[in-house]
Amino acid sequence: EYLIEWKEGIHSIKFVGFARIDQYDRRRTHGDIRELYWQTYNDDVDFSLGFNKVFWGKTESVHLVDIINQTDAVESFDGEAKLGEFMAQLTFPTSLGTMEIFYLPLFRKRVFAGRKGRLRPGDESDMVIDSRDFGFQANDGRWSPSVAARLSNYVGALDFGISYFHGTGREPIITDFSTFNSVYGLINQVGVELQVTTGSLLVKLESIYRANRFQDVFALAGGIEYTFGNVGGSGLDIGILSEYLYDDRDELALNGLQSDVFGGIRLGLNDVKDTQVLMGAIFDVNRTTDLYFIESSRRIGSSWKGVLEARIFQNVDPSEFTYFIRDDSFLQAAITKYF
Repeated sequence: EYLIEWKEGIHSIKFVGFARIDQYDRRRTHGDIRELYWQTYNDDVDFSLGFNKVFWGKTESVHLVDIINQTDAVESFDGEAKLGEFMAQLTFPTSLGTMEIFYLPLFRKRVFAGRKGRLRPGDESDMVIDSRDFGFQANDGRWSPSVAARLSNYVGALDFGISYFHGTGREPIITDFSTFNSVYGLINQVGVELQVTTGSLLVKLESIYRANRFQDVFALAGGIEYTFGNVGGSGLDIGILSEYLYDDRDELALNGLQSDVFGGIRLGLNDVKDTQVLMGAIFDVNRTTDLYFIESSRRIGSSWKGVLEARIFQNVDPSEFTYFIRDDSFLQAAITKYF
């Protein structure tokens, strides 16, 4: 990561690069420009041009409205890792709130792991998901531009965002589930995100309606987070999270979240090492599928950081997309050095 600023920060250029070499799977061997953009401020107007990452969302277990960047599917199961997206972004204040407008001239396909990579179908399966086989609904393919806009503001305890996206959807549309035949369709998506903050209680909601020629999608995620602060005077914060997840695509939903309940606990020790732990589970209301997870991090010394992550799949229903990766429960450890 590298940042250059001049004219007292009015202009800046930021670069964040990423690369992975996988000793087993050449599809997981890849590099990416996560961020490389020029940004300038003029009064209250902010303009940036180049590769960038933009996050939208409020809920913990899934980010339905987060559509600007393509998911780096070989880096994270939960969709948190994103590819850098080339864009022009204009941000300015209005009487209704902060308006963001995006122009995205280039589409990036989602890449999946190969036969020797992770996460992948079980050893008994002959299916390998190859994104190179996915077609486009748009005649210009990956060069078909997309546009998006988001209005955000807060009123008292309510923090909200309303977004619109038109162009090639970042998620492939499955037209044949048995062969995973897919296409990147032209979509119109409206998203709403809400958060109400009342003391230690957060009430969160995300919802989208996505329309296209192949399938219309309605999905929502909503719930609460309550934090018990400084428990027993120890400095420990304990957050209790609960959310309900719904997606009317049923078994065609790539995230496997058709009608599910999420429950979790967030621990913050508030120590000098910034120790944090998030653990929880997602239970399918109508099927047997369960997903357990843990994410934790802690600083080591003055310039190191350790991260631990685990995902455990249990009793995955054969009708769900997650069934293809049911054997890929994993424990992952990482250590980072900061210079």
